Parts: sequence; structure tokens; C-alpha cells
Amino acid sequence: MAIALRYAARSDVGLVRSSNQDSGYAGPHLLVIADGMGGHAGGDVASSLAVGELSVLDGESHGSDDAAEHLSAALDAANAQLRRRVGVEPELSGMGTTVTAILRAGSRLVLAHIGDSRGYLLREGVLTQLTRDHSYVQSLIDEGKLTPEEAEHHPQRSVIMRVLTGERQDTADVSVREARPGDRFLLCSDGLSGVVSHDTLAEALGAGDPPDATCERLVELALRGGGPDNVSCVVADVVELGGGTPPSTTPQVVGAAAFHRPTRSVAAGTPAARARELRAPGSDDEEDDQPGPTARERRRTRLRWVAGPLVLVLLLLAGGYGVWSWSRQQYFVGADDGRVALYRGLTQDIGPLGTSTVLERTTVAVADLPQAWQQRVEDRISATDRAGAEATVVRLGDLAAQCRAVAAAPTPVPSTSAPSTPAPTTPAPGAAPTTEVPLPSPTPSTPAAASPTTSPDAAQRAAACAGIG
Repeated sequence: MAIALRYAARSDVGLVRSSNQDSGYAGPHLLVIADGMGGHAGGDVASSLAVGELSVLDGESHGSDDAAEHLSAALDAANAQLRRRVGVEPELSGMGTTVTAILRAGSRLVLAHIGDSRGYLLREGVLTQLTRDHSYVQSLIDEGKLTPEEAEHHPQRSVIMRVLTGERQDTADVSVREARPGDRFLLCSDGLSGVVSHDTLAEALGAGDPPDATCERLVELALRGGGPDNVSCVVADVVELGGGTPPSTTPQVVGAAAFHRPTRSVAAGTPAARARELRAPGSDDEEDDQPGPTARERRRTRLRWVAGPLVLVLLLLAGGYGVWSWSRQQYFVGADDGRVALYRGLTQDIGPLGTSTVLERTTVAVADLPQAWQQRVEDRISATDRAGAEATVVRLGDLAAQCRAVAAAPTPVPSTSAPSTPAPTTPAPGAAPTTEVPLPSPTPSTPAAASPTTSPDAAQRAAACAGIG
């Protein structure tokens, strides 16, 4: 039975972090989540380098016998890239990244894992964790010194024992498993699994929504839980080729890897590149012994010099048109002049070149949204099609309406009590009597009618909306 994957990937900076060090990739043959670390030392560089090295595996089919070897070799190449990068830029010393990846080979899936990012399988309604965290608290659990419940709140739960850092001993766990139509796989960073419980993950994955909507839901759950870290996930369904559900064909890159486009090493390159590296030494010397080119061969060479650039230009034009045509089918929700707007195009501009246009500018003010959703709108919320983007706009309108209703709720004004009349004083014995001069009775004034409501400012609106969304 021939199978394929229907997938989606999402990444969000979260509500606390200032930058996104997660990277994700989802393609027809390959799924990857990498969580970089190192702060200013380059966690985003580390995760994007790893995704860049592994992504070349998505361009070809892999046999069941050698897929595990290919994935291991790509991870070794990624680790070597980290080592070389630190050698060139010593200020990046200390950077590293987790990697959890799935490579499809026929009806089998090869799973590679290092660090505390996780892989899950939902099969027949049961969610199973496929990976074992390479963390300090997990080692305590394995030794029986800690329960899984205690580990969730342990102060050292973020201490990781194994990641890719460029050291030669950094190796991943690799396993092979059978895939069945109907299986659903989740790869995620600890920004999701560390915030959302196992049961809630199972409920969201089993709700029956397509991968893209499920990814959005999972990110939303992590943000509702406080979003203390970057949140990234890949959801992939195993489908039968020729069945009713079409597989995905366009790769998706999210997180830091969408901004850092690393140069891939030859070790993890195409089969042709690897073949050139394996060419027998001395082959160039052997060519020197061959007779020189004939006049006819020289004419052919000149023709190739002329035709080559022309073909390259044509290919670039065709590729540019293909990218432009594809971008016209992409939609997202963002902000335009302080209002929620529906866009068509790409969420990221190319330098000074804009890649999107406003299709519809709504009346929903971004300032009326909950703080977390304001940030997401400013960062732009991608959608798989126009209908999905319009559904997001409707939902944002509902959230803004809720915020306005809560902020505009009547605020009672405390009543002003009447002034007290001082008690008469009695002169002390022997003292001269004091003549009291009667004071005129105060004229009762009518207090100004107080407004039952106050106009909420930005701080009040933000406080009122804190629990919404």
C-alpha cells in the first residue's frame, strides 16, 4: 500500500521571548523540529543550520534499507556544520539545538531524536510519546528518583543532557517504525509539550481538524498557558495514495529557518554531489593525458558558452513566474493602519520588495484585541486559503467585541456623604464663657450628576481583555 503525508507546520515566538530560536520543516518525505539554544550565542543559527542540512533529504525517495543511514549521515553533517561555524565565528561558541525528525521511506518512517523536543503518534485515538527526553529530570525518572508528575515542576526540568553542539560525540537516537493510513504524528518543541498536558494534546489532535487548523489550535493552547517559550509544531497525517484525501506537496519552513537560509554542506547534498566527492583521486591527471579538443569540439564548447546563460535566464524567469503565481494563492491576516486586514501574498517581504497586497481592510481595531492577539496580528497570521483567513478575521472581530463589551461595563461612582456638624463645646469650669456666633446654614448644593460609566483607556481595556481569547 502506497502512502503519503498531509502536513502543516507552525511557529510562534511566544509571549515572553524576544526572538524565535525554533525552526521547523515539513515536506513530502521529511518532517523536522529543531529548538535552538544559546541565547545571544546563536540558538536561531543552530536550529536553522540543522534544518538546512536535513532538508536536502526531502528531495528524493529513500529505500527502507538505507533511509536510517541517510538520516544519521545528515545529522552528522549538521553537527559538523555547527562545528565549522563556531570555528569561523567564535562568538557563537555555546550554541546548540535539539532535533526531532521523521524521514519517510516507503511505508516506513525513520525517527531521529536528540534533546527534549518530542515526537508523538496518535493511532486509533490513543496518543503515545515516541521519544525519550535527553534531560536531567528524565534521567532521575529512569532511576526511580522522580515521578513524571514531580518532573513537571522540577526547577531543573530545562537542563538538557544531549543536543547537537558540534562535538563529535553528539549522536541522535534513530529508530524505524511502520506507518498506517490514519496515523497522525506530532513533532513539537518543549514550548508546547512543557505547557500543554498530554491529555489536552490528545484531545486537540483527535478533534478531527486538518493539520493546519490543528497546528493553529496547539499554538493557541500554548499561548493560553502563558507562552513562556517559543512554540513550534508539525502535524502530519498518513494518507493512502489515490484515496479521498490528497497529500501535501509544497514544503513549509517556519521559525528561524524561514529567515536564515544556511548553505548546505556537500556531505548532505544531492546524490550527484556525493558522487563527485567520491570520484577516484588522480582522475584529473588522467584527463591531461588525453588528446586536445578538435575544432568541432571547440565550436560546441563556444555554443555551450552562449546557450548556457540564455537557458539560465529563461529558467530564472520561469522560476520567478512560478513563485509569483504561487504567492497569489497565499493568504494571511495582518494589520493595516491600526485595523485588522485580509492580505493576499507572502507573510515575509523580500528586502524592500513587498510580496503582499491588502484585499480587505476591516473595521476591527487592533487595539481592541487581547494583548496576545494584537502581537499575533502584527506578526501576521498565515492561512492555507482565503476561507481560512476570512474565518480568522471573523474570530478576531468576535474577540474585539468581547473586549469592548467588558471594558464598557458600568463602573459605579461612590456617593458623597453629607458634611458632619461639629458638636457644641462646653467651656471648662472657671473659664470665661464664649459667645457662640451662629454661622449661616450651609446652602445645600446639588452634586453634579456622575456618569455611571467611564471611558476606558488603553490600560483598562488591556486589563479587561486579559482573560479573553
